[in-house]
Amino acid sequence: MKNRKRNIPLMFWVTQEEREQIEQKMVQLGTANMSAYLRKIAIDGYVVRLDLPELQEMVSLLRRSSNNLNQLARRANETGRVYPEDIQDIRQKQEQLWDAAKDILRSLSRLH
Repeated sequence: MKNRKRNIPLMFWVTQEEREQIEQKMVQLGTANMSAYLRKIAIDGYVVRLDLPELQEMVSLLRRSSNNLNQLARRANETGRVYPEDIQDIRQKQEQLWDAAKDILRSLSRLH
């Protein structure tokens, strides 16, 4: 090992499915040398971590909207009535959801 340029071995375990995925990507890139491929990906590759507070806000809005819809449906089934204020509240929540979705799309479009 003294004469080798690369003298520190690295080893990791994968499932059969993961190995097949790696091999498929190697074929797509036109390489057969797994060591070179993995080294190149480990050094030059990157991992994208999306930290989008807008997405967290949208999930929160979805939960609240779903809860409100469930309460409205329950009341409508029990009383047979739906009040205009309830419909207006649902419309406002839907507008907030669309605004949140637009914010997320804008954030994603700036990533490239």
